[in-house]
Amino acid sequence: MKTPSARTKSAPSQRGVSKAAPETIYFYRSNEKPYGVFSNLFQRVIVFEGREYATSEHAYQAGKARKEAVREWILSAPTPALVAMAAHGLYTWDITPDWSRTKYERMRKVLRAKFSQHDDLREILLSTGKARLVEAGTVVNAVNLTWGEVKGKGKNMLGVMLMELREELGARSSTKKNAPGSRSRTARTAANGWHKGNGAITA
Repeated sequence: MKTPSARTKSAPSQRGVSKAAPETIYFYRSNEKPYGVFSNLFQRVIVFEGREYATSEHAYQAGKARKEAVREWILSAPTPALVAMAAHGLYTWDITPDWSRTKYERMRKVLRAKFSQHDDLREILLSTGKARLVEAGTVVNAVNLTWGEVKGKGKNMLGVMLMELREELGARSSTKKNAPGSRSRTARTAANGWHKGNGAITA
């Protein structure tokens, strides 16, 4: 798949920036610049609940397994995409009770940790302004229709949570800038350390 660039929207599955109003930014794969950082498979270490995780996908999926042994097995997968696949394949009895209800709040907390702990990622998120953020999948399945959209259909929960977090971080940033003695900082437009990976997120 080609790395996207800013372009006019011609289909819901396109990556990059749409010039249509309201502006929409589509993302999916973690190696897409600059918005691949929105993928949970983007390889950037975060600390969550007192533990260090290789990606936000690791941190999120660590909450799904009911037993510690199963959790460690999931986290031992060699890539974040395989972490997601392993977690997606768990039997019902291996999944934390009420996961279908608690997973959304866990994702919010994981995203907050990711974008709060890394200035460059936070600035990319804030640079999107008021644009609508959409994880644009290509395969119609329950996961893609929950966390993103396929051909314009889906709940796009990851995009919604990123927009909520953007508003929260933006308000916090404004408060700091308006504080006595504060100094403005030039926003950086690119993140360090790009890595290839699949952009799918596992329910």
